[in-house]
Amino acid sequence: MESLHFLWVSLAQAVLLLLRLDPPLLSIIAVSLRVSFTALLIGGAIAVPVAVLLTSKDFPGSRFLRTLINAGMGLPAVIAGVGVLLLLATRGPLGGFNLLWTPTAMVISQTVLITPLITGVMISSLLGVNKRVKDAAVSLGANRAQRALVILREAHYGMLTALMAGFGRAIAEVGSVIMVGGNIAWADGISHTRTLTTAMVLEVRRGNFEQALALGMILLTLVLIVNGIAIRIQRRAGR
Repeated sequence: MESLHFLWVSLAQAVLLLLRLDPPLLSIIAVSLRVSFTALLIGGAIAVPVAVLLTSKDFPGSRFLRTLINAGMGLPAVIAGVGVLLLLATRGPLGGFNLLWTPTAMVISQTVLITPLITGVMISSLLGVNKRVKDAAVSLGANRAQRALVILREAHYGMLTALMAGFGRAIAEVGSVIMVGGNIAWADGISHTRTLTTAMVLEVRRGNFEQALALGMILLTLVLIVNGIAIRIQRRAGR
């Protein structure tokens, strides 16, 4: 009964936080969504042409690139975080740009994490397109670019699934985001680099478990809303 009471208290706290339009909470949500969607756009823009290229023909280094992508799909977040940290540190190659402890650093870290995942799922989706579709495009005289568009259209469900998977990993990321972002909020509580996940870690360390669970419920709600929108788009596209 105590655990059930704990859940209800946390749920009520989450609802109250949202109804109050608490500025610090809204800023945390805004940073979380802005960073994750920016990383998703960049990762998707990289993943689509790479997936199409790797599934359309073999070329020198294509097998190595596929192996690299497969390995990157399971890349530990801590390794990505350390890599980006070393890259952006004061003595690092990009240290002069002063990107460390900024949302931009978080975007870079999330992009490194999610791009291989999105690309790998897209490759599987493109390879799953029926060979008859490809043959039909060839028989109708389609050039390489037109064939690629036909295949992409046929694989749109899988492509959207890849983007959803990438968004899920990005918005749920903790370790690398703390490493390069620092979990910073200004004196008035407004987030600079604090996200929902890093705020949850902070509240757990403080012993505010109800607050941490409330933030978790808000995060879960956001993920469900985004996935619901994506599923709705899938259904409309399938009509």
